[in-house]
Amino acid sequence: MARWLLPFREVGVSGPSMYPTLTNGDIVLARMPAVPRPGDVVLVRWASRPAQLSVKRAVHQVDGGGWHVLGDNEFASTDSRELGPAEVLGVVRWRLWPKPGRLRRAPGRDTN
Repeated sequence: MARWLLPFREVGVSGPSMYPTLTNGDIVLARMPAVPRPGDVVLVRWASRPAQLSVKRAVHQVDGGGWHVLGDNEFASTDSRELGPAEVLGVVRWRLWPKPGRLRRAPGRDTN
């Protein structure tokens, strides 16, 4: 589910990849466009899966302009480890439902 509230996009989270930060069924608000920083929760698109949008954690920008992104739940996430760099479409700053509140930036994760 995604609905536009310019310059924001309401996005439904599906799956366990961002647990414990976000869980299946959460509704978040992404600012679009926005400049991501390492540690931000971001809304991304994959070159190999252009119709799929995903919510992940920005780790670092890679050569060519894409971002290396990871799910917070490393055991249940399909992310840059399998799909390569992602195009960041927006930065997720707020969870709207079920526990409204601001999402915090996390420290960068080691990708080695």
